[in-house]
Amino acid sequence: MKVELRNNKDFWAGIMFIGTGAAAIFIARDYPFGSTMRMGPGYFPSMLGGILVLFGIYVMVIGLLRNEKIQGRWSLRALIVLPLSLVLFGVLMKHAGFMPALAVLIFGSAAAGREFKFVEVLLLTVVLAGLSVAVFIWGLGLPYPLIKDF
Repeated sequence: MKVELRNNKDFWAGIMFIGTGAAAIFIARDYPFGSTMRMGPGYFPSMLGGILVLFGIYVMVIGLLRNEKIQGRWSLRALIVLPLSLVLFGVLMKHAGFMPALAVLIFGSAAAGREFKFVEVLLLTVVLAGLSVAVFIWGLGLPYPLIKDF
């Protein structure tokens, strides 16, 4: 059995988990750890990072055993539109408010795919915007203006 790492999807997913977990542990290294009963600010990122590293090792080993190939091709549209919609969300949060920024983020994320249907995305935007306002503005009390005056 020949193992090819370049196109092994679970191997690379495991590497991503290990890298993310290691980065969390590295960033939290100077935070006070505390104990299980009195957790410090470094406890949660260190524990979560450790769990991610262990999970990444598991996924990587499974990927080596199964040797499943990556299916599909890179989408240039998704590589451009998704980061652009995230940047626009950040800019619009500051200058236009929560609702316009969220609408641009949802429409931009949906436009990155090949199966964009305007009515479905509009309905999804209304539902997600309503839930987001309920959770973040009313529930958590975050001070985001819904729509800013120009």
